[in-house]
Amino acid sequence: MAAVRSRLPDNTQIEVWFQDEARVDQKTKLTGRWAKRGTRPAAPKDQRTKSAYIFGAICPARGVGAGLVLPRCNAQAMQWHLEEISSQVTPGAHVLLILDQAGGHTTGKLTVPTNITLLTLPPRAPELNPVENIWQFMRENWLSNRIFKSYDDIVALCCEAWNKLIDQPWKIMAIGHRKWAHRF
Repeated sequence: MAAVRSRLPDNTQIEVWFQDEARVDQKTKLTGRWAKRGTRPAAPKDQRTKSAYIFGAICPARGVGAGLVLPRCNAQAMQWHLEEISSQVTPGAHVLLILDQAGGHTTGKLTVPTNITLLTLPPRAPELNPVENIWQFMRENWLSNRIFKSYDDIVALCCEAWNKLIDQPWKIMAIGHRKWAHRF
């Protein structure tokens, strides 16, 4: 944090954001369901393989996010997501974007916007990224136990789920806050 702050003009606000992507496909996860004791509720399960990716980033301090639903998870998709995040930053602020070390995040092909600095998490440590918990929440509440009719249906429901999340800033704050990331 000190290295980032030393490169910025005095009094520049630093926002801590977290980023990740999730695959949503026709083979949805089965999550818990409430049912009368002794019954076995039916849950739909599909065998088709169409999928889309939600690229999501959150700023728990502000309760905001930036997301895209895209057909592929590659460097170009990450570039578009960085540009979307950059557009959601408070004017004049700088983002410390915390993300995992996926190949699309560490490639030299990315042009990182000037108002963003990337900070990678240690390898094999998804528990440090609260966006993983965002995916869990979205799957448990809006994306699981369903049959997607088509790719367009997957995209539409992913967009709807992301927009529902964005409409609940308190949920982003509650799920996303990490003491270790906000004590600087």
